[in-house]
Amino acid sequence: MNYQETLDFLFSQLPMYQRAGKAAYKADLANTLALDKYFGHPHRRFRTIHVAGTNGKGSVSHMLASVLQAAGYRTGLYTSPHLLDFRERIKIDGRMISETEVTQFVEQHRGVIERIAPSFFEMTVAMAFDYFARKEVDVAVVEVGLGGRLDSTNIITPDLSVITNIGLDHTMFLGDTLRAIAGEKAGIIKTGVPVVVGRHQEEIEDVFRDKAKKQRASLYFSGELATLKPGVTSAEFQELIAEASLGGGTYRLPLLGHYQQENFRTVLAALNILNKSWYELTPESISKGIENVVKNTGLLGRWQKLSEYPTVICDTGHNVDGISEVMQQLMLKGKENIHIVWGMVNDKDISGVLKLLPVNARYYFTRASIPRALDEKLLEEDAGKVGLRGESFRNVRLAIDAAKKNATYNDLIFIGGSTFVVAEALEK
Repeated sequence: MNYQETLDFLFSQLPMYQRAGKAAYKADLANTLALDKYFGHPHRRFRTIHVAGTNGKGSVSHMLASVLQAAGYRTGLYTSPHLLDFRERIKIDGRMISETEVTQFVEQHRGVIERIAPSFFEMTVAMAFDYFARKEVDVAVVEVGLGGRLDSTNIITPDLSVITNIGLDHTMFLGDTLRAIAGEKAGIIKTGVPVVVGRHQEEIEDVFRDKAKKQRASLYFSGELATLKPGVTSAEFQELIAEASLGGGTYRLPLLGHYQQENFRTVLAALNILNKSWYELTPESISKGIENVVKNTGLLGRWQKLSEYPTVICDTGHNVDGISEVMQQLMLKGKENIHIVWGMVNDKDISGVLKLLPVNARYYFTRASIPRALDEKLLEEDAGKVGLRGESFRNVRLAIDAAKKNATYNDLIFIGGSTFVVAEALEK
């Protein structure tokens, strides 16, 4: 079995939420615990940091991993979903797991995979934890996939739990109120393990405080440990001036979305807590890690500029909270003509998201090549109900090509609406 045959097996045999949606969701940890027992509980052989939240958890995870790398720790990073290559999900010091490792894992353990019949995500978590243990990482930053309480990653007992923010997403699984969703995310809070919450949302503050009290876990909101103000920005980075016990000073963050300011504050607060325990961190390692986060970790799809003249930008924001932040950033660009290549999956708040988009843009409605993708004609119809006008295209490449054909030298093309639309835009 070669690497492509291995991927074909994984994608075809294992239910994959990112592609199939609800049918792939497992509302318990039975398979995860069975796999964990089979592999000898590998997550107990390295330290972990657990990151949950509706938006920003990927950026926070990458920044934390980059700083830990800069501090000299052998650092694992588990994230999802991937954009271009399955191996993006599992990295050590910024290097993806090898194709050989992936193939050998499946070949050696195919029997137990077929016997337990895990979801794609459950199998990937098992692969990551086994790989990190065998390669003897010092610490792994582990991003929650969906929710928290019942997520496959939630078998770990981390040194720190981080919850970025709470918004309405995956409501069919997590509940249709912020309080319900916060309760699911708070499920990663463990006994005696400190927790940092990135955004202080008064309406759900008590959910976290009650859970932390029950678990005898110290709770911190990021603003209590770190404050930020923007400095001078450029086309390559945004300058942030931080005040914190550890890491006060000026930083150049190469992630340009203004929403990254909240994420960086969350990271800085987390680092201040980590520094009080086993970790030895310095302002220099923080600065080096933040300034080199893209280089160190290969982070993709966060307000990423693909080309100039016309400017082409993509972003993986895909729910009401995330799209709201992205649209604020888009309006800051000040371009006269905006072209938006837009596709969504069919289990999001379609109407709520479309209402956030600018009516003065020209739209190119499309769909990613996954079963969950919303039909581009239906998307165009829904968009028309809120005053958005454009054309529909049967695939992402055709939509991008049309936008580039219509855009002039000083226009802006934005590509988004779905992680999978962005993934296809990034393909060469």
